[in-house]
Amino acid sequence: MDRHPIGELIDTTMRKLREIVDVNTIVGQQITTQDGITIIPVSKVTLGFGTGGTDFSGKNPQPGKDNPFGGGSAAGVNIIPVAFLVIRDGNVKLLSISPPASTTVDRLIELVPELVDKIKDMTSKDTDE
Repeated sequence: MDRHPIGELIDTTMRKLREIVDVNTIVGQQITTQDGITIIPVSKVTLGFGTGGTDFSGKNPQPGKDNPFGGGSAAGVNIIPVAFLVIRDGNVKLLSISPPASTTVDRLIELVPELVDKIKDMTSKDTDE
């Protein structure tokens, strides 16, 4: 059984989106400075797409025949840099460049790396004593 042209439109749109947006778009290529500091950009990617079409059946459509079809698809991608991971001397810091968190949950998520660092510092002080 032949595929309907709308399926081909969707496949083509999704294939093109995969070419544009991959893991390297979200977590960028690392940059290493002469001092040995590694910087990794992190971005937020939002995408959307729509596909639609119609069969133009004449007076006598033929089931299983090549009836006229019209269709189209569209896609949009929005890439916003949100942070940089900075790795220096084995320590990792997240430098956020996005606007401040608008909800409590978002703010908690932003504070997790800082909280982990504080716990690590506290436990290392306890083992030093």
